Amino acid sequence: MSPRHRILFPAAGVAVAGALIAASITTADASATTYRIGSGVSAYRGSGHAKPSPSPTTSSPTPTPTTSSPTPTPTTSSPTPTDPSPSPTPTDTSPSPTPTDPTTSPAGPSCGGTELLKSDGAPWVCSFDDEFDGTSVDRSNWLVQTTAASGFHSGAECFVDSPNNVAVSNGTLRLTVRKESAPFTCTSPSGSYTSQYTSGTVNGYGRFNQTYGRFEVRAKLPNTAVKGLQETLWLWPANSTKYGYWPASGEIDFAEFYSLYNGWNIPYLHYSLLQSTVSWATNTNVYTALPSPNSQPGMTCSYTKGAFNTYTVLWQPGKITLQVNGQNCIVDNYSATNVSAPAPFDQPFFIALTQALGVGTNGFVDGETPLPATTEVDYVRIWK
Repeated sequence: MSPRHRILFPAAGVAVAGALIAASITTADASATTYRIGSGVSAYRGSGHAKPSPSPTTSSPTPTPTTSSPTPTPTTSSPTPTDPSPSPTPTDTSPSPTPTDPTTSPAGPSCGGTELLKSDGAPWVCSFDDEFDGTSVDRSNWLVQTTAASGFHSGAECFVDSPNNVAVSNGTLRLTVRKESAPFTCTSPSGSYTSQYTSGTVNGYGRFNQTYGRFEVRAKLPNTAVKGLQETLWLWPANSTKYGYWPASGEIDFAEFYSLYNGWNIPYLHYSLLQSTVSWATNTNVYTALPSPNSQPGMTCSYTKGAFNTYTVLWQPGKITLQVNGQNCIVDNYSATNVSAPAPFDQPFFIALTQALGVGTNGFVDGETPLPATTEVDYVRIWK
């Protein structure tokens, strides 16, 4: 989320969000709870606030919104998005990985043996690869984040470290949200709460991070158009306050999904910007994409429902390109208001994968949202 919860950093008064689709999310559900993240910063998580959609400048025609998904009125200040991003700076409670024998030299990552070339013809060099070919989560690659350790949750679910929710089998990582047989107390450092839903999220905190490069995930989402599910594939800064509290230090939600909008990836690039600087003509500060016809001209963020699709980040100094199945979804020549490019996207980020329950307009409804629901990840590959 960002995974998918909202956070308010009281010191800055900045609303932190996981993505809630800009076009139609309401702001009525703005209740918040507090928790503490690993860096020791107190934060609040709520569940309201709609993400504003980018409104192009006069050089690019403003798309005519559909009646079911009106385009929000742009503001002149930094957008206040609505996604439940886990500020995954969790406390790592998992055991340290067993050191390898220094006399052996394990083979480096191969990224599936796939050789890719950059636009200048130089080869991409594989720096991280998990094909999920084992029988359990590789704890040297992934931290299984829990609500009990970090306070993080997106909606009604409780994130747990259980094979019922986070598992590896048949060549995929499986993140599952399910309804338990009876209500239980979800322990949280920010205040325990009652839930009947457990789910799974993993991230690379303390394992692997990288500045710039190519990040790619091949995944299959729950195939339903019933509201209530939210999935996010995203990048979070290793130093989440380097340029200030969220969103000043950046967040890259390169693939974000709401079951109400099945078939559409609705990504979101979080950083400080003025809505008036958004321009489709120059690909400047194009920080999100809505379903057609409200999408950036020449781009498509649609994916094949019920199948594995590939989601890619091409991250260069001053430019981020998001792709779905090799087709451009967003091209953003970002220019933040608080720093000069290539900041804030000039430090290491790590990857996070989250299956959550929806909030707001895409809110979970017990008895209607189909559970259990599973996101399957075929691989995570990163090149430099």
